[in-house]
Amino acid sequence: MRRRRAGGRTMVERASKFVLVVAGSACFMLILYQYAGPGLSLGAPGGRAPPDDLDLFPTPDPHYEKKYYFPVRELERSLRFDMKGDDVIVFLHIQKTGGTTFGRHLVQNVRLEVPCDCRPGQKKCTCYRPNRRETWLFSRFSTGWSCGLHADWTELTNCVPGVLDRRDPAALRTPRKFYYITLLRDPVSRYLSEWRHVQRGATWKTSLHMCDGRTPTPEELPPCYEGTDWSGCTLQEFMDCPYNLANNRQVRMLADLSLVGCYNLSFIPENKRAQLLLESAKKNLRGMAFFGLTEFQRKTQYLFERTFNLKFIRPFMQYNSTRAGGVEVDEGTIRRIEELNDLDMQLYDYAKDLFQQRYQYKRQLERCPVRTPRRPVACPLRTT
Repeated sequence: MRRRRAGGRTMVERASKFVLVVAGSACFMLILYQYAGPGLSLGAPGGRAPPDDLDLFPTPDPHYEKKYYFPVRELERSLRFDMKGDDVIVFLHIQKTGGTTFGRHLVQNVRLEVPCDCRPGQKKCTCYRPNRRETWLFSRFSTGWSCGLHADWTELTNCVPGVLDRRDPAALRTPRKFYYITLLRDPVSRYLSEWRHVQRGATWKTSLHMCDGRTPTPEELPPCYEGTDWSGCTLQEFMDCPYNLANNRQVRMLADLSLVGCYNLSFIPENKRAQLLLESAKKNLRGMAFFGLTEFQRKTQYLFERTFNLKFIRPFMQYNSTRAGGVEVDEGTIRRIEELNDLDMQLYDYAKDLFQQRYQYKRQLERCPVRTPRRPVACPLRTT
């Protein structure tokens, strides 16, 4: 009897341990699925796309205070982009604004009837229209640097039409419609990121800086260093060069440089030149079909999708840890960088307000009741 009871207890103990092992394994798999399954796959390059009805975008801040007045026409930005027609998106890529990541989104992450053909080992993708072998996207990863390395607004607006005419002669039958887009970034972070990039050996020496039919002379645009590159330069050396194109880069690349004599600094007084550049950059930014901000990835995705009626397959990810974020600088250095980039600071303040107002406007329209042609906005918009 004792042996039977002992054996019975052994069987019960074994069964209990088996049940505990199975239950523990099930719990572990459930936890693993929750943390490493759907959550991470949404943002992974090869992950699954979220459901169309899933709202991934931030709620607008109801306490946001507007700094500038923009009429409704500046906030709507709903375009009828016709990919099967003659419309072309032109991406103005400013250095160190997250443009490489965004450029890859355009060729690899947009849900298209005919996806871009991106082959391993090739730097460019083929982005044809659904109905013919003609590109709908002018960017680094589709057409390459066809107008020069990191071409600015002045270069692109004068160069893009001719480049596409030579690429697609058959399209000359009807005029194209160009939709310019760009990204902006906090000027201090962008400046530090560019310094680190130059410190590692980047030069952008092949940039053309074409303006009014010519490139700048060595006297108009002297180099900041001797030799092949400026690798190893200190932040102080980077800031001390008066010809450094990193200073106010975003304003310069968005403005019409023809208005100020291109790179000829003696064309007009310095103060007037600065004001003309800033106002031109603001005007061109407003006139662009779309612009995003590096610091607001999800909102950038949202506005692009609503502007062009195109959807991204996977949501944008906000990476706050960047090369610039790892640089420790004191308050005095930050103030010096802000002084060197005073025009960029003003432009970014202006752009950030326009960006937030556009986002609030779009989100509020989506929450309105049914709209009709006679009543386009069925709920009141905030006026504060």
